[in-house]
Amino acid sequence: MKAMVLEKPGTPLHLVDRPDPMPGPGEIRLKVEACAVCRTDLHVVDGDLPRPRLPLAPGHEIVGIVDLVGEGVSRSRLGQRAGVPWLGHTCGHCPYCTGGAENLCDQPLFTGYTRDGGFASHVVADEHFAFALDAAADPVSLAPLLCAGLIGWRCLKKAGNGTRLGIYGFGAAAHIITQVAIWQGREVFAFTRPGDVQAQEFARSLGVAWAGASDTLLAVELDAAIIFAPVGDLVPAALLAVRKGGRVVCGGIHMSDIPSMPYRLLWEERELVSVANLTRRDAEEFFPIARRAQVRTHTKVYRLEEANQALDDLRMGRLNGAAVLQP
Repeated sequence: MKAMVLEKPGTPLHLVDRPDPMPGPGEIRLKVEACAVCRTDLHVVDGDLPRPRLPLAPGHEIVGIVDLVGEGVSRSRLGQRAGVPWLGHTCGHCPYCTGGAENLCDQPLFTGYTRDGGFASHVVADEHFAFALDAAADPVSLAPLLCAGLIGWRCLKKAGNGTRLGIYGFGAAAHIITQVAIWQGREVFAFTRPGDVQAQEFARSLGVAWAGASDTLLAVELDAAIIFAPVGDLVPAALLAVRKGGRVVCGGIHMSDIPSMPYRLLWEERELVSVANLTRRDAEEFFPIARRAQVRTHTKVYRLEEANQALDDLRMGRLNGAAVLQP
């Protein structure tokens, strides 16, 4: 098999040949059709997230065809299209797993971080954390749903049922969940980096009520806001934008430090919460909703060996929608 491998954080990935991986008990092997590139991959590669398993093939928005199964896995899965997300395994017995919060498991494995991911021609996954996907759908279009979509959905649920929703950082997750929010009947206000006219136009093309710079104070108050950009300075700005009793949801796995801010921004029962990982229940809820909402992902395709270019385009904000690697 071929894989783009991280040897040391902060260095480029290298294309290498590896022996084909073999699935163990309870595992499946997928021939990768597509793997989207997530900002979390960027955090892993750049060294923002500590202690990745090295050497490592990143990537956790994987779509592929099951071509081999391990002991204890039904052969009916062979030939099935499946999707593999960030959360790759949980212990099943810690208080979080038994309490319905497996996203907070004490002993998890994460795809493309603590186990090899989809920047490769083949990948092995826990069969219980590989979701059956539509065999007739385009794998490139499906791939961003495996993290950008699922995390966006978890953030949207955390945001509550308010009508006016602000979204800070208009990338892969934002463009997916904006479509769902508008389908639900909400007004979406898209906040981008000042001067990023391209991202603002992209947001408007999806039907947002307003798009502009993140330092803009709107004339209307928001019911809730989701921050997808990994920028701590946006937290006080979002708190200032939401109404009394409103909620700000931080959707990233990594964020720069939140600056000191006056207590009055949090007062009047405003809430600041984070979203960590995802659960299998999120996928059960989200994929049918994405179909009903007719979500269309906007993608740019790269060859597997162009992974470094895809990461750099994401790093530098040159993408609308999501980058997707195809082996």
